[in-house]
Amino acid sequence: MKILITGTAGFIGFHLAKRLLERGDSVVGIDNINDYYDVKLKRARLAETGINASKLTYGKSIVSQKYPNYTFIKVDLLDKEVLERVFLTTKFDAVCNLAAQAGVRYSLTNPEVYVDSNIKGFLNILECCRHHKIEHLVYASSSSVYGLNEKMPFNEHDIADHPVSLYAASKKANEMMAHTYSHLFNLKTTGLRFFTVYGPWGRPDMALFIFTKAIITGTPIEIFNNGNMKRDFTYIDDIIEGTIHVIDNPAKRNTDWDGLCPDPATSNAPFRIFNIGRGAPVSLLDFITEIEDQIKIKAKKIFKPLQDGDVAETCADISNLDSHVNYKPSISVPIGIRHFIDWFKAFYRINEPSFANKKMELEV
Repeated sequence: MKILITGTAGFIGFHLAKRLLERGDSVVGIDNINDYYDVKLKRARLAETGINASKLTYGKSIVSQKYPNYTFIKVDLLDKEVLERVFLTTKFDAVCNLAAQAGVRYSLTNPEVYVDSNIKGFLNILECCRHHKIEHLVYASSSSVYGLNEKMPFNEHDIADHPVSLYAASKKANEMMAHTYSHLFNLKTTGLRFFTVYGPWGRPDMALFIFTKAIITGTPIEIFNNGNMKRDFTYIDDIIEGTIHVIDNPAKRNTDWDGLCPDPATSNAPFRIFNIGRGAPVSLLDFITEIEDQIKIKAKKIFKPLQDGDVAETCADISNLDSHVNYKPSISVPIGIRHFIDWFKAFYRINEPSFANKKMELEV
């Protein structure tokens, strides 16, 4: 297939592009390469897929030196003119929108960025998909949309109308916007509620990256809600395989949908919502212990109360993903942590045997 992926300098987008290229699809990737976190890491991801970031010109395509069926364009989703040109140049079979302003805590202090990227940018994607007759739009939502919902495990068929951060609200808005376009224009849309994604090439603002860096450098780590937290940590390879299964199975109408008892996860339009998680939450303290055991260094812990925008526990009901696209995540947390730590040590050139006492500078 010919697939457009937004956010291919990002964590999930990079992995998805690489996996689709390896199976033989043609991919066009776009990203604005913003500085929300270390741009050097984003450029390194691009380099891993054969894109020389030093040769990028805004709005101009560059062909991968590693994958001849991969083209990358630096562009912002707010740039409707260039985005329209991207859709005109290639007739895409599917679009996967992973570009977004991420981060729950960042949304508390920088709300405007979330409206620009996650609302206005997503609207531009919807409009392009509508006008260019895209067969299937898959887009990133988030487990954060469940907000104050305490019914475990989180199920897509339950109401999720009480978000506790603007980031979560923007992702819920994406789902509602997508449904509107499915209803009005018969655009097939599938939203993926990702649950705490981790793994090699991960974001520096995510828990595993923060804890690993802090433990290695001897920096104290902050543990919120006094450690009484559980997360449905999901390894990146499981996220990617689940996403590909969804891309290959476009959303369909639910012919049994009932407006008197409306199902939030389906519609009489071609609209779907899926959780992608392991379905097995892990205590945050157990997660940290596993990191400590694998690095062989004890963390310096500072316990703090629950932060605004956070929830105490997440757990995905993944039965719908299994029944509709025949996929279940399979990678255990200890194995996933080991893969991340191996990547981290190699990427930042941490030398054994002295690394236990080394104060490193995190440079590419």
